[in-house]
Amino acid sequence: MRPEDYQPPLNWWSHTWRLLLMLPISAVALIGRTDHLGAPVIWWLILDLALGVVCVVAIWWRRTHPVLVCTLTNLAAMVSVSSSGAGALAMVSLSTRRRWREIAPQIVLVVVCSAVADEFVYRPDPSESPLVRYSFIVAITAVLVAWGMYIGSRRELLASWRSRAMLAEQEQQAKVAQARSVERARIAREMHDVLAHRISTVSMYAGALAYRADLTPEQVHDTASTIEENSRLALTELREVLGVLREGPGDADPEQPQAGRDDVDDLVEQSRAAGMRVSYVRTDDLQTVAATTARTLYRCLQEGLTNARKHAPASAVTVRIEPGRSGGIDLLVANPLPIGDRSPTLPASGLGLIGLGERVELSGGRSSTTRTDDGMFILHVWLPSAVTSRDDSRTG
Repeated sequence: MRPEDYQPPLNWWSHTWRLLLMLPISAVALIGRTDHLGAPVIWWLILDLALGVVCVVAIWWRRTHPVLVCTLTNLAAMVSVSSSGAGALAMVSLSTRRRWREIAPQIVLVVVCSAVADEFVYRPDPSESPLVRYSFIVAITAVLVAWGMYIGSRRELLASWRSRAMLAEQEQQAKVAQARSVERARIAREMHDVLAHRISTVSMYAGALAYRADLTPEQVHDTASTIEENSRLALTELREVLGVLREGPGDADPEQPQAGRDDVDDLVEQSRAAGMRVSYVRTDDLQTVAATTARTLYRCLQEGLTNARKHAPASAVTVRIEPGRSGGIDLLVANPLPIGDRSPTLPASGLGLIGLGERVELSGGRSSTTRTDDGMFILHVWLPSAVTSRDDSRTG
């Protein structure tokens, strides 16, 4: 619906004051015409009032049939001055639509009906100039049209404001929904990165307890301690991630420091301590790497080691961190592909490499996975290494 077609709903008071305004207009017009009648007063008064009532009833359809109602009241005004109030309201209502192709014919009809009424129904005062009389009629009609167009303009403005407010509210709701979706995706990535690394270690050691019957009591104790330690760490890290989901800013625990440059070497040592055979070479000191990039590098290495532990347990893993050829920093994680029945029993989520790719893309980097002919799986990640003073001040 176009703004100029907008018609706000009317309550009982709106209908009442419009009716009360029509009655005085009709009464003044009726008194003013009593002295200019060319026919007996009684039957003229009855006919006049009857047509006035018909026009008042027809006014109720002025919104659905504005042109028809306005035409009816203008024609009735030729012989019924009591319909003047209804005719004025019909003209104002029609003018609120602000369509000159509808308004202009009604203005012409008002003048024509007035001329016909003066010629055949009423006896105008001979001393009154026709020019003055018709100018007064045109002036009154112009005032009604101007009033109606002002009301229509105001309604259009209010409708425009209302539409903009609704649009802004919808946009705000869309932004909130998008923010929630992004936050869910971020939490899902964090949960995967945090839990997959720990749970894969727990699964590997639990598998050793299940299949190794030759373990000494000390080895069983050490393995169980490792399982207990990694399970505890998994629960602690999960609690930290889920802390942001608690209602109320005061309910959540303070956010823990994120992994950075100094944690990359520790991650490799933790994997070695968990029993992985990791060949680690780092030729980049990571001091020129931004804090956010270092965090992404840490998560990518964590995902690479987790995948190697899940899909190629007990195999040698090669990790290289070195300056990239086109600037930035390169990460390569290589491990043998599983052969035959050596495939792991852990269920594959299928989300790790997808989340890794999203992280790398958000950091402005690139990632790829390759299966070589000699049965190797290689994860290659390139990240930009530029760091700004603002970033250093924020992370320091």
